[in-house]
Amino acid sequence: MNLLTPVTLVGKHATLVPLSIKHCEGLTDATKDGELWKLWYTGVPGPEKVAAEIEKRLALHAQGSMLPFTVIDNATQQPIGMTTYWRIDLMNRRCDIGWTWYRKTSQRTAINTECKLMLLTHAFEKLDCIAVTLTANQFNVESRRAIERLGAKLDGILRNLKIMPNGVICDFYQYSIIQSEWAGVKTNLQYKLEKYRSAF
Repeated sequence: MNLLTPVTLVGKHATLVPLSIKHCEGLTDATKDGELWKLWYTGVPGPEKVAAEIEKRLALHAQGSMLPFTVIDNATQQPIGMTTYWRIDLMNRRCDIGWTWYRKTSQRTAINTECKLMLLTHAFEKLDCIAVTLTANQFNVESRRAIERLGAKLDGILRNLKIMPNGVICDFYQYSIIQSEWAGVKTNLQYKLEKYRSAF
């Protein structure tokens, strides 16, 4: 097993399953919740582009650079978003967690925290990764703050990294969690999930 091996990760709130074209209808519905594709600084596909996005991610998996997941809400058993391991470096046991989005009504819930906990646990404890990175557009302040709340540390700002579809050239903030920090990050994420549970 390595970072390209399809796997299902099961949590209390959500389950991560290998991305499949059979999830297209549910994911299309999820993008409509909040019209997420209108956030120009993210890469959320519009409803008519979900099938192409799935095919692109599956192609990247076949090329050896990405392992894509569909996020399933355990309460409804419906797809609510996507996430991936990408920038996969098998030799150095490193990857980035990214290309992530959730339907609007699932944001700012326990689901993102739990999904990150499952992905990080699998990477560090099952696959013996030495580092996991997370990257966010300079204008995506909410994602940057969410990454910081995980306990990731800022490596630096990648200047003029990407030309967005509207032509704007953006910097990206890159964060990382390294193997020696994982125990503390895991404890923090488990604590946050307990706080979510106690609120209900």
